[in-house]
Amino acid sequence: MTREVGDEAPDFTLKDQNGNDVTLSSFRGKHNVVIVFYPFTFTGVCQGELCAIRDDPSTFEASGAQVLAISCDSRFAQQQWAQQQGFTFPVLSDFWPHGQVSRAYGVFDEKLGAATRATFVIDKDGTIAAKFASANLATPRSKEEYETALAKVS
Repeated sequence: MTREVGDEAPDFTLKDQNGNDVTLSSFRGKHNVVIVFYPFTFTGVCQGELCAIRDDPSTFEASGAQVLAISCDSRFAQQQWAQQQGFTFPVLSDFWPHGQVSRAYGVFDEKLGAATRATFVIDKDGTIAAKFASANLATPRSKEEYETALAKVS
């Protein structure tokens, strides 16, 4: 079931690239959260998207938003990639149970065995304030899509 705007965001705890637990509900009352689901670590479009966030975090900072990037890759792959790319935000592993969080948000592609390219903006109360997705795996999300979505929590 795909989660919709106005739904309570499904809570989760996942390991980040350094092995730390990151729990969505720990941000309640403190920060808006932007969950950036992406299909695969070490791939061109995914790398381009996350590097764009790394290189210009101003849109997220202006909205008081914490970025959480999530794929179904292992934490060890996430760690290598995050170090190589210098990501300053948590890169979370939805590896085991495979795709559990992606499934909870309705963005797991069974044929692909990975999350689709989808974004959820969660407000400080834990409610989905905005969401958007790419038309296909080859199409990156744009800065304008993030700006429009984040305007709903600013």
